[in-house]
Amino acid sequence: MSERLAIEGGAPVRQDFLIFGSPAIEEPEIREVVDTLRSGWLGTGPRVLRFEEDFRRYIGAKHAIALSSCTAGLDLALDAIGIRPGDEVITTPITFAATANVIVHRGARPVFVDVERETMNLDPAAIPAAITPRTKAIIAVHMAGRPCKMNEIMAIARREQLFVVEDAAHAVESWYRDQKVGTDLAAFSFYVTKNVCTGEGGMITTAREDWAEEIRIKALHGISRDAWKRYSAQGFQPYETLYPGYKYNMMDLQAALGIHQLARVEENLKVREKYWNLYNEAFGSLPEVIVPTEEDGIRHARHLYTLLLCLERLRITRNQFLEALKAENIGTGIHFIALHLHKYYREQFGYQRGDFPQAEFISDRTLSLPLSPKLTEQDVRDVIRAVKKVIAYSRR
Repeated sequence: MSERLAIEGGAPVRQDFLIFGSPAIEEPEIREVVDTLRSGWLGTGPRVLRFEEDFRRYIGAKHAIALSSCTAGLDLALDAIGIRPGDEVITTPITFAATANVIVHRGARPVFVDVERETMNLDPAAIPAAITPRTKAIIAVHMAGRPCKMNEIMAIARREQLFVVEDAAHAVESWYRDQKVGTDLAAFSFYVTKNVCTGEGGMITTAREDWAEEIRIKALHGISRDAWKRYSAQGFQPYETLYPGYKYNMMDLQAALGIHQLARVEENLKVREKYWNLYNEAFGSLPEVIVPTEEDGIRHARHLYTLLLCLERLRITRNQFLEALKAENIGTGIHFIALHLHKYYREQFGYQRGDFPQAEFISDRTLSLPLSPKLTEQDVRDVIRAVKKVIAYSRR
């Protein structure tokens, strides 16, 4: 007989709530933030420059510009490649809203194409049919940390003379074949749940010097000199407005976290790998769930561990499964509800259920489990126990 669920009055698996995506903040970050506060330099300054250089070297990119968010990076990337009103940009519906929102902000149209069920990434075979004379670019999203099939996507882009922007919000550590993610034109996220965390923040990397220079200037109001240079020991330096820019710059307070988060990223990846394998071992033989697939020739950043629920084998929906885990004191996430099913994109662009079957399959069934270096092995075993408990109670 299955154990009674906490949501129905049973005892929860654990007494304290396990927060989904809680970051591992350690003493080096704390000391660096305190030193930053004591320095009196809180805005864009020397720590931002250090973080940019460290990140540039880690990715292997020619240029890295630290920003207030990954969304800012995507916006500046589309600006740099010349996306204008009336253009079309192809992307995936399995992503956070920001990926498509920045296309709309440029006055362009987001054109969704379906994904591969196994990878949750943009299906290269679906791209050609979506290309029109208005298509100018593709945004490839490395979902959950698994890199897209960039060789195939880049081949299409070269043939059709399209730009490619990588949404690498989940993919700091990712490699595709022998190529590190993000060396051409990419935006990364350092949001609180990400593998490298600065609370809020992002980075854009590029191989092109002209894009890098334009992005760096536009990120801080379009003025000709960075604030830290204008107000440094050199004394006030006059500036000129070169573009109608944005307020997208990163603060030294954020970079103080990022410097040390990045320094531990490889060490933390090993912890994520360990917990990932524990999940796979626990769930791999259960017919009620589909575990993430493995793939040769790539390096997965292990940002999100996503289960797909086999709903035909369960008596509850995905959302009910999530609520049952919450009652067991296990925090979870949904990554993501397919964007074409959201109110704005349905009403504004005429998308509807049935347009992208693979994305909808994932959208209805996906559930992300805690995967953070802050977790203990006991935390992970609590998650495993809770998931198995809910499955046992709700299986058909």
